[in-house]
Amino acid sequence: MKAQESIPTSKVARATQFVKTGVKIGGNYIKYNVKKMVDPTTSREELHNDNATDIYESLSQLKGSALKVAQMLSMDRNVLPRAYVDRFQMSQYSAPPLSGPLVLKTFRKYLGKSPNELYDQFEMKAENAASIGQVHLAWKDGKKLAVKIQYPGVADSISSDLKMVKPMAVRLFGLNERDIDRYMGEVESKLLEETDYELELRRSIEISEACSHISGLVFPRYYPDLSAPRILTMDWLDGLHMKDFLKTNPSQEVRNRIGQALWDFYDFQVHQLRQVHADPHPGNFLMRPDGTLGVIDFGCVKVIPAFFYDTYFALINPDTLDDEELTDKIFYDLEFLTPEDSPKDKLLFTDLFKTMTRLLGKPFVEDQFDFGDESYFDSVYAFADELAKVEELKNSKVARGSQHGLYINRTYFGLYSMLNELKARITIHKPEWLRSKKQPVA
Repeated sequence: MKAQESIPTSKVARATQFVKTGVKIGGNYIKYNVKKMVDPTTSREELHNDNATDIYESLSQLKGSALKVAQMLSMDRNVLPRAYVDRFQMSQYSAPPLSGPLVLKTFRKYLGKSPNELYDQFEMKAENAASIGQVHLAWKDGKKLAVKIQYPGVADSISSDLKMVKPMAVRLFGLNERDIDRYMGEVESKLLEETDYELELRRSIEISEACSHISGLVFPRYYPDLSAPRILTMDWLDGLHMKDFLKTNPSQEVRNRIGQALWDFYDFQVHQLRQVHADPHPGNFLMRPDGTLGVIDFGCVKVIPAFFYDTYFALINPDTLDDEELTDKIFYDLEFLTPEDSPKDKLLFTDLFKTMTRLLGKPFVEDQFDFGDESYFDSVYAFADELAKVEELKNSKVARGSQHGLYINRTYFGLYSMLNELKARITIHKPEWLRSKKQPVA
């Protein structure tokens, strides 16, 4: 992949890139409509493919928050057509890398020295490049290291980028504008944290130490003296990302062991630490033939407020939905329902969110769960498709759901998706209070 020599950093330059993308998208629609007139059987897939390619290429040049939003959307198979998902998934670890001169400039600015002065050996060609930064291989004192370098201008362009992404997301993907507003506010705060590598360094050390007892997990050691606000140095971990790992045809036993480590990792963070690695996409994990799992990125961490934790997870206990009064209170507390809802709307939204809760909470009901069960995921996707057609939800005057739910829902969706790709069968560890009192303990 060709290295990128420069990144547009000014508002004008970045806005110009967005405008160019809009023009390309407009051209794609014209081309599609002309073909449709000539041949009525022309599929919209061609339009989706052209748009996905043009958008990805544009955002890849911009890097930063715009590309990160694409990455996040790619995790949700129900938000975007397949063409967008496939293309945007490349942003997880296959974006165009920075050129050598930009890497040197970053080192001199933040550490005052070139990489060759700091490490015994430094590979100028990036091993991986994603939305916020890229990773280089280095050696020092006989240790193999991973050096993450943030792209120039990413932190300064977050707010303006998200404002430019919003109309594209609303018009192109048909998303609810009020939900986007709520979503973007939470995303902006998390992206600002992700660009703070000093914060990531502290969190990486704290969370990896707290989770070090969990079987099957491997964490790198971090090096504060070789890190800075835009540079992060850690041990290099060997392993494969999900897609390449699955090509090795691992046994079911190995898949299950990795899946169990993933579940236990998130179970401990959510219920014990009350803060969670909220970016569970395959680019942040390295899988190994022995069934162990390397965790390599704590840039996105969601701290879970106590009031939200108590109400959100109360719904996971299957007994809660049998208690109409308690369910009603929780739905208001979590902003699924609002005081302005008419009796008709309240009944509609209550039924919808009860169905959603039962579907997404189904793994928690069981002591063992097979995430390779495609019928379960088909039912989730079918419900999401139906949800997208509910006019009352699309035209709602308020955003439904607490903003704190955005990253928690995203975390569990990403976790479920990874476990589904692994076809893992695992034991569902959970706090005892989430277990139904109507079901016998296995």
